[in-house]
Amino acid sequence: MKLMKIIIFGANKVGAIIASEFYTDNDITVIGNEKDKNDSLNKLDLSFVEGNGSDIDVLKQAGVKNADIFIACTASDELNIVACLTAKRIGNPCTMCFVRNEEYKASLGIAKDAEYNSEFYIDIVIWPEELLTQEIFRIITVAKALDVENFAGGRARLLEYRIEEDSILVNQAIRNCTFPKDTLIVGITRGENLFIPSGETVLQKDDKVIFMGLSHSLDVLAGKFFHKKGFVKNIAIIGGGNVGLKLAKSLEGLKFKTKIIERDEERCNYLAEQLSDALIINGDGTDLELLNEENISDSDVVVSVTNNDEKNLLCSLLAKQLGVNRVITRVSKNTNAGLFEKVGVDVSVSTQTASMNEIKSYIYGTNIGILATVEQGKGEVLTILLPQNFENTKIMDLKLPAKGIVGIVQRRNRIIIPNGTTQIMGEDNLIIFTSSENAPIIREYFKAD
Repeated sequence: MKLMKIIIFGANKVGAIIASEFYTDNDITVIGNEKDKNDSLNKLDLSFVEGNGSDIDVLKQAGVKNADIFIACTASDELNIVACLTAKRIGNPCTMCFVRNEEYKASLGIAKDAEYNSEFYIDIVIWPEELLTQEIFRIITVAKALDVENFAGGRARLLEYRIEEDSILVNQAIRNCTFPKDTLIVGITRGENLFIPSGETVLQKDDKVIFMGLSHSLDVLAGKFFHKKGFVKNIAIIGGGNVGLKLAKSLEGLKFKTKIIERDEERCNYLAEQLSDALIINGDGTDLELLNEENISDSDVVVSVTNNDEKNLLCSLLAKQLGVNRVITRVSKNTNAGLFEKVGVDVSVSTQTASMNEIKSYIYGTNIGILATVEQGKGEVLTILLPQNFENTKIMDLKLPAKGIVGIVQRRNRIIIPNGTTQIMGEDNLIIFTSSENAPIIREYFKAD
């Protein structure tokens, strides 16, 4: 992998996570204030420049003229925007700007539009809450799924399901399971470990199984093995902030019955103005009596998306106690995700993970990118565009240097769910599932070719 010079403006938790992901293979410089510096940055081999990333002298000191990528991820939208635009003016890095304000996302997004053509623009605008909302929406709309990712314009998908105690799949070897054509099991999480299975792998209770395949075939699979109820009808959202509002807007018009529980009365009034179909309830999602009064147990899905991890966990556990079958919970700390699921939360989602996918997809190159991560980053879905001169090869003869499964082959407008005898050829786009440990090895293998 080509060593890149990456400048990160923001010595906070987000900046530290980004730096931790890329520092081993790249030249990283972090700009920020020493007094606010995240402790984990001190453990990394990187350069640190004291100051404000919107200051020209500070940017020059950080080496922005020679930078490949400039990422602004402070808590201030305005600082991030000014820093990115200034970095673009001094050098010519790819600029990535974190924003929290929807209006900024919308206005910055048109900067490269032909109608508003300008050389003074931001390349990639990252609104973490929007990415999180999109992820929750995908999961809600597929009953019982723990994770959902769409590929090839929605014609292919990744779905993750938990094997429940009464499932007919328990104690069955994969080779003996009558899964629909054009579906593959590409990964299994058992306990804390994610692994690539073989046909001899025996499925066990509580396994989280990751499938890839054509969307229609996965719908058939879901109906046959995982859906005890026809489909999702009633959704309760606890927390009427940006994510709760945007999620409710996305659900409007899709025949879902949606209610939002929001503690702040003024915010409730605003939500009522913005939403035409959702029921707005002024109250505390941790109030057991309120949850009972509002028949929360009738909900097919409860989504807790306040800004507080502890409150989200409590709301989720109360919903579970009242009999809600499926609970999706927002976490701000990635380390909490596994803990939440251990104590009963069905799905935990994070803005950090969603944002990192966006950044990784660019940094790993134009022909090799990351479409998604699963299981809090334990697994990765890679997209590999084979060069035009790639020699025709059967998948069984591909000899990947580390464990991974080619789950989808996109050949022009055709989507192929391959087997070992499927032949891949130049200009095919491969979608490969692998573990995060093996992903760099597989990326390097294809870059070498």
